[in-house]
Amino acid sequence: MTGPGDNTEQPEQSTPPAQSVLDDLRWRGLLAESTDEDALRAALAEGPVTYYVGFDPTAPSLHHGNLVQLVTARRLQQAGHTPLLLIGGSTGLIGDPKPDAERTLNDPETVAGWVERLKGQVTPFVDFDGPNAAQIVNNLDWTAPVSVLEFLRDIGRHFRVNKMIQKEVVKARLDTEQGIGYAEFSYQILQAFDYLELYRRYGCTLQTGGSDQWGNITAGVDLIRRAAGATVHAMATPLLTRSDGTKFGKSAGGLTVWLDPEMMSPYAFYQFWFNTADADVGQYLRVFSFRSREELEMLEKTTAERPAAREAQRVLAEELTTLVHGADECAQVIAASGALFGRGALTDVDARTLDAALRETPHVRVERDTGGALPPMVDLLAETGLVASRSAARRTIDEGGAYLNNERVTSVESAPSAGDLLHGRWLVLRRGRRNVAGVEVST
Repeated sequence: MTGPGDNTEQPEQSTPPAQSVLDDLRWRGLLAESTDEDALRAALAEGPVTYYVGFDPTAPSLHHGNLVQLVTARRLQQAGHTPLLLIGGSTGLIGDPKPDAERTLNDPETVAGWVERLKGQVTPFVDFDGPNAAQIVNNLDWTAPVSVLEFLRDIGRHFRVNKMIQKEVVKARLDTEQGIGYAEFSYQILQAFDYLELYRRYGCTLQTGGSDQWGNITAGVDLIRRAAGATVHAMATPLLTRSDGTKFGKSAGGLTVWLDPEMMSPYAFYQFWFNTADADVGQYLRVFSFRSREELEMLEKTTAERPAAREAQRVLAEELTTLVHGADECAQVIAASGALFGRGALTDVDARTLDAALRETPHVRVERDTGGALPPMVDLLAETGLVASRSAARRTIDEGGAYLNNERVTSVESAPSAGDLLHGRWLVLRRGRRNVAGVEVST
């Protein structure tokens, strides 16, 4: 576990002018596909464009893979365009086809609950006031009233099966013994229907999404051309990869980085980004940060010259934690990180943040003895793994390298008292400057 620096100042956000937003996206590595880049560039330069990006409630929270789309939506709005954030109350009942297996369908009540949760998660990324105010829309509003016959006659007739089966994920499923069910096969029609309805209702003429959705996105462009005789635009961001070539998606090393603080604490969220590899942090800053190009290039230079300072990682972690969880939560996380390593008062850290922080360290749960006494420090140091044995714990204490709640332990016979418990339940142990562990005392 690594402790960040103490600088909490937030950057001024840099807003590119409308005519250069595509150039900015390209420099940041966020422009992988476009139906017609010159036409899209002209449309963005002519005036406000209404655009949309969709998120399906197939889980109770969005994850860090969705962040690419959310920050791209934010950039386009800052450039003067109008966002529609679609939460898929109907498409979430079906689910985008996976390349390897059929999805498990969730019941309507569960999906409806997830829709409401996702609405709250997308809200911090865009502005809901002003001339290009964002709106959140739910595709269940226009899908539910349509009968099967109406959908097949008015929408389905514009699609050709021979073209639909050329989609990469469909081809992958057709090559398996299980095949693909009609519900998932029809997903691209549902998504295309969304674009048509948003075009009709809001004048939406741009859809953005990940490059893995390109087939579904262009299906909507084609549907609008066939059904409404209009030309609209589409743009896709690349799927991010790490420096080792692995996919930057929902799961990273077995860890799912959720945006919901109930599923992943702001402290753990911060630490994920702070622990970004030096080889990746420059790319992630370009994608996720709203600092200027000059600032980001300087941070990349700093990483190359002084990697141990981890300045770029600090900026990335602070900016994203503030954006997702708010400035107050980010400040608490930074205070907790500093306090764990002796650079602040542990008593100033609130109970929820301290609990989350210590659960990211080696930690143990202990009980008082029959008389209410807590185990001695020698035992606690060994049980947490800060030292290899009780004899090693004694040596560490004798050498002045053991700390309880940031106070040096001076006697091998010492034991914590009830008054040492932080928020009535936690002890913070440290060996040396950088090795921290937590002890949770059963109440």
